[in-house]
Amino acid sequence: MDSDDISTAIRRRPAVMADVGRLAGVSHQTVSRVINGSPHVREETRQRVIAAMRELDYRPNSAARALVTGRSSTLGVVSFDTTLYGPASTLFGIERAAHAAGYFVIVASLEALDRDSVCDAVERLRLHGVDGILMIAPLQEAVDALRELPSDLPMVAVEAGAADSMPVAAVDQHAGAVAATRHLLELGHVTVWHVAGPPDWLEARQRLAGWRDALVEGDAFAPPPLTGDWSASSGYSLGRALSRDRDVSAVFVANDQMALGVLRALHEAGRRIPRDVSVVGFDDIPEAQFFTPPLTTIRQDFGELGRRGVRLLLRAMAAGAQWVQEPPVVPELIVRSSTAVTAGTGAIRV
Repeated sequence: MDSDDISTAIRRRPAVMADVGRLAGVSHQTVSRVINGSPHVREETRQRVIAAMRELDYRPNSAARALVTGRSSTLGVVSFDTTLYGPASTLFGIERAAHAAGYFVIVASLEALDRDSVCDAVERLRLHGVDGILMIAPLQEAVDALRELPSDLPMVAVEAGAADSMPVAAVDQHAGAVAATRHLLELGHVTVWHVAGPPDWLEARQRLAGWRDALVEGDAFAPPPLTGDWSASSGYSLGRALSRDRDVSAVFVANDQMALGVLRALHEAGRRIPRDVSVVGFDDIPEAQFFTPPLTTIRQDFGELGRRGVRLLLRAMAAGAQWVQEPPVVPELIVRSSTAVTAGTGAIRV
């Protein structure tokens, strides 16, 4: 029976590895070595096997391959149920990077990132046979839970603060806040007010610290920060309070959603932006350029964050207990129409 006859006969049923071997003129062991990326196959033979697989529309059984290689080509991601732009974009960036690296992704989405929920999610992913886990851990409680997890499964924390017990992929939140605050000071504002995020969020703490450090560096008075919950409604409420203080000429807001609320409150109070008050946000959500006025903000590269997280995890999977930390992703100041050189005196420098 020639190759055309073999191909015609096989098409009547799903092809198996032995069929590929017969069509390519090799053993099924050679086909297996090609599928699993073994270097001990001549390139000519490899190409012949690949051509046979394409002709027969043969798809390797992932479960069987996992038994042979000890790998499932699947990564787990622990996240939490949120519509916030940052965590959602981080998850999307991880999924794209994982797929580009040839891995499927299983997501365990949690309602809360407490210790018991995190441990349960990790155990469920282990039962699915994932090769490694990425944990989107923006809350301190989640970071604490990570330190208690078994170390036999490679893990990477994403947006989780300092790297100590495991690799961490992160955006330099502190540098972003410094850039936002420094931009406003360089426009002539004698100080910058801050609408901060929730204190249990590591990113909110890092942005708060960057704001303070930039004010110290600029020898500027530090007003008491106002704390929101990331929502536009909280920004609106805090913006109304800021609008009543005529010394306020510059505000750095910890995310763009809260900045939207601040902008509305200032508009309603008759405070012109940026003539009377300059406003900077953080994240550069897609809608930021369509705010009134378009919002100056700090852009985070979530695609690069996902790539670094997946790259760190693949290294950890290959190196076992040994891992190398990568530097944080540097954010970018995007200047639009919500900031300008100050026209007034602002708050008093002390």
